[in-house]
Amino acid sequence: EFPDVKVIALSIHSKRRFVADMLSAGATGYILKECLFDELIQAIKAVAAGGRYLSPRITELVVSDYVRRLSAAADSPFEALTTREREVLQLVAEGKSTKQIALELHVSTKTIEANRRQIMEKLNIHSVAELTKYAVREGLTTLET
Repeated sequence: EFPDVKVIALSIHSKRRFVADMLSAGATGYILKECLFDELIQAIKAVAAGGRYLSPRITELVVSDYVRRLSAAADSPFEALTTREREVLQLVAEGKSTKQIALELHVSTKTIEANRRQIMEKLNIHSVAELTKYAVREGLTTLET
């Protein structure tokens, strides 16, 4: 709606999923709340000049994640999941029922059941508890959720 507005995320979260979601949503910067005032000013100047800014810890996270993905097999099970399947996986891991997920995503319960079966098949997982552990490991949800 406002293409000229630049967003710098200021967050306590340094987990890759939070960072990836924020950058995918269009943030041009990501800094941690623990940063010093000078770093905040540096981020604002960089973004105002048309660039991007990531806190050093976030840069390290992004680069190491990128390198890890390059060295991982292209056909990793998580990468095989569709965006919708990842969304369903996250909601399942957050403890939502099939009916709640269906209502939230505006689809039928049968569709969610099919999504869940496909997710479990692709990941070779056989229980909701295992799905939840997997989602936490992948950063789709946290234990606080």
